[in-house]
Amino acid sequence: MTEFEKIVIGKSSIPALVITIILMLAIPAGFFLWWRRKHKQRTNLSWLIAGAVGFILSARVLELGVHYFCIMADNPVSRFINGNTAAFVLYGVTMAGVFEECGRHVVLKHILKKNRTRENAVLYGIGHGGIEILAVLLPNMIAYLVIAILFSQGNAEEAMHQLKITEENAAAALPSVQAAAAFDYGLTAAHSLERLLAMLLHIGLTVIVYDGVINEKKSRLPAAILLHMLMDTFPALYQRGVVPLWSVELWGVLWTAVTVSIAARLYRRMRDKG
Repeated sequence: MTEFEKIVIGKSSIPALVITIILMLAIPAGFFLWWRRKHKQRTNLSWLIAGAVGFILSARVLELGVHYFCIMADNPVSRFINGNTAAFVLYGVTMAGVFEECGRHVVLKHILKKNRTRENAVLYGIGHGGIEILAVLLPNMIAYLVIAILFSQGNAEEAMHQLKITEENAAAALPSVQAAAAFDYGLTAAHSLERLLAMLLHIGLTVIVYDGVINEKKSRLPAAILLHMLMDTFPALYQRGVVPLWSVELWGVLWTAVTVSIAARLYRRMRDKG
């Protein structure tokens, strides 16, 4: 019996995945609709789109390009980073902080020169955080749902055929199948909380970087990078099996609260620029 034939889909896996997918769609939509309705006259959809494009270019193109060499490819650098937890965590949080915040800074300073309102800064953050859900997390959840449905039918061989799992890629595919089988309502709650925190974080970081742009405060960008790095520290440690999931959530609540409180104070002091 292969490892795939031992897979048992939990009773809550499929409904939990369906609920998670619905929430992943509802969270960014809810943020956007609420903010747009509240500030329609002072927001422009181009800022929402810019936030989404900024994330794709900085995090999914440029940052992933560096990851390919430093993490994915087989070379002395990748072997050192992957083989050392401290190096892996430091590398991961630094790349995330630098690429996303510098990308945010470049777009806000050099591209979005019109309609500079604090309400648009928040809309940019919604676009940044929203596309992260839609482009990164949602496809994974949909893939898990497909896996769970296929394996729930009781024919592992047919499910493997449908998913194009072969002897060559079986080892790489097994963790995803196991994750889909083990998905439950607890993970639905964890993913939902994590995404809510991420949306608030991205909005807060955008406001901080935006304040640095319009008020020429050079300290804002490094502060945003540092806050982003701190937020990502426990998730990176969790990836290495160092800390439990509940500690990641508590850590996220802490640094999201810090970031949002700083951003809220800056937001109240802002004046329109252009």
